[in-house]
Amino acid sequence: MVVAADQIRSLNRYEKTILLALEREMKRYSWVPLEQLKVATKLSESEINYRLSRLIGWGMVRFNPVPYDGYALVFGGYDTLALTTLTRKGTISAFGTLIGEGKESVVYDALGLGPVAIKFHRIGQRSFNSVRLNREYMPGEGHCPWLIASKKSAEREYLALKILHPAVSVPLPIDQNRHTVVMSLINGQNLNRCRLDEPGDVLDEILDNLQKAFGAGLIHADLSEYNILIEDGKCVIIDWPQWVETTHPNAQTILERDIDNILVYFWRKYRVTYDRTDAIRCVTG
Repeated sequence: MVVAADQIRSLNRYEKTILLALEREMKRYSWVPLEQLKVATKLSESEINYRLSRLIGWGMVRFNPVPYDGYALVFGGYDTLALTTLTRKGTISAFGTLIGEGKESVVYDALGLGPVAIKFHRIGQRSFNSVRLNREYMPGEGHCPWLIASKKSAEREYLALKILHPAVSVPLPIDQNRHTVVMSLINGQNLNRCRLDEPGDVLDEILDNLQKAFGAGLIHADLSEYNILIEDGKCVIIDWPQWVETTHPNAQTILERDIDNILVYFWRKYRVTYDRTDAIRCVTG
């Protein structure tokens, strides 16, 4: 859950300094030693301890006493840093309510120049080791904490949206900071929750968008009925952090898996048939 806006507003500048120091130092430490925090913030030990107790109470920082007194930024603190930056930049002016939740992200609505969606990437929240094994853009060795993984995931998704929009039906990318992506708000339902009047037309539209994405050099790599939205009868493809380039050694296999997921869904729910070979040829041109 994202930290409440009133807690963010009540942050003292020393508390922001500590959050920023933890963010920097966690690139080197799983648990940042108190002595290192004193060096990084130039604050007295008593001041740091007081501010840390508030941050821990707000769910922004976690304490670990073994084998030394160490502190770590948690998602609440990282959310706070991202929201503070986005607000200062004028990207958002008001924070809204939870509108979507997945295994590795949560999405909230908000206000910027108009209604927007803010996606908070949560890589490693459940199993960071499985993410490291399954995502090629994650280092296979060395120290790669969840905050770096989440930031990389957000950066990749933002890049994909910038490449694809507006040729492909994806949300408009607006801004990106740390593990967050700000995009246009899509007022639609997930495909799996819809009852389509013309499912064959929607399937054609999905394949057409996959073809355009393929032409732009990208394959979604995680496509299913759960990351396609239907807005005013039109599809919008979301959740792009796992995309791969069409030059990837396993591009054909990955693309066929995406296509198979969609064809199977439309067959099971609507008994719509589409020849697999024709679908692959449609997407790859």
